[in-house]
Amino acid sequence: MINLTPWLNAPTWYIAFSGGLDSTVLLHLLADYARNHASPPLRAIHIHHGLQPAADAWPAHCQAICDNLGIELQVTHVQVTPGASLEQAARDARYAAFRQALGPGDILFTGQHRDDQAETLLFRLLRGAGLRGLAAMPGQRALGQGSLARPLLGCSRQQLQDYAKAHGLSWIEDPSNADTQFARNYLRSDVFPRLQQRWPQAARNFARAADHLGEALGLLDELAQADLALAGEGAPVAWPGLDSLDLATLAALSPARQRNALQYWLSQRTRLPDTRHWAGWADLRDAAADAQPVWRLADGQLLRSHGRIWWLSGDWLQPPTGQLAWVDTSQPLPLPGNGTVRLVGAAPLNGLRVAYRQGGEIVELAGRGRRDLKRLLNELHVPHFLRARLPLLYYGERLLAVANLPGLVQADCQLHWQLPTNAQGLS
Repeated sequence: MINLTPWLNAPTWYIAFSGGLDSTVLLHLLADYARNHASPPLRAIHIHHGLQPAADAWPAHCQAICDNLGIELQVTHVQVTPGASLEQAARDARYAAFRQALGPGDILFTGQHRDDQAETLLFRLLRGAGLRGLAAMPGQRALGQGSLARPLLGCSRQQLQDYAKAHGLSWIEDPSNADTQFARNYLRSDVFPRLQQRWPQAARNFARAADHLGEALGLLDELAQADLALAGEGAPVAWPGLDSLDLATLAALSPARQRNALQYWLSQRTRLPDTRHWAGWADLRDAAADAQPVWRLADGQLLRSHGRIWWLSGDWLQPPTGQLAWVDTSQPLPLPGNGTVRLVGAAPLNGLRVAYRQGGEIVELAGRGRRDLKRLLNELHVPHFLRARLPLLYYGERLLAVANLPGLVQADCQLHWQLPTNAQGLS
């Protein structure tokens, strides 16, 4: 019924086990395979959202099934943040828990099937989604340190029901699935049955259309990769790990190619904005040369500085504060919310501290005399958003070095800064 060969080398198999029909069939299939073939250890994860009283009984049901199959079950309770879409908030909480559970190379199997693929396409069409939204759910994608796999995408819901009945499986019927106030439930219970009465192959054809759209998206992704390879050139080596693109290279593309390249680039960093919010890109691109525009997105923001656009998220969204005494300079110094620094070369052993700019700092440079740090940073084209984060090494009141800028030192030492994380976990 399913092919598990692509994932046999994974360290561990996990299954997202809700206790419903789809995941129950998938768990049974995986357990049967594991009994008869050499395969990775199999574990189940049940996410308890706490959204309805009936859900309190589900972990016990899932535990009984796992005990019967000899499979370890992990029950994880999550907090669902209220928002405009309860479905989306629950999904965000669920996938955050899955990312946390996966180790390097692990596989999380989920039970989406062909009818889910069809319903997703129709749902997104009704929302006016673009090609990236309409493309088929992939059979596998990255998730945290591992990957998510959907081995049932070629199976219909009816096939799963037939399998469950043939093997005497029991499963949970979620009461919320009958609530047609939720858009997906309405499509599943009211719309799709009527479509399939008139067009019996509707679900299969919708799923095939989603596959075609996914193929078209793959071609656009190849174009985006080529455009981004050019736009990614020239990134300053002083700021490793900080994502940026050359604005002029992007602006030379047609508007459609600009959006395509940015959608691909941003999709790996944040939830994409809808059509209305793409005006933020035009504002960022077309702002005056001396402006400092910001395009705020769901999981971070794009800024413009010195001819490049920069992606900031995670720790970058909060300014660092304070100063730290550096007692043991043989060890890297962690900077709260701002990465770490390490010292290379000779420097006084006592009385060192790391601080940030307050304004008015002076650097004394060989052959150039006393120079204002602000002017020096301007000369070196240091992005404006970096300047308040630059670690400064002091000996008493004397400024010895500026992180990652070897020309700005007053002693035989260098301050190497490992920048803070620019990562934001995506749902």
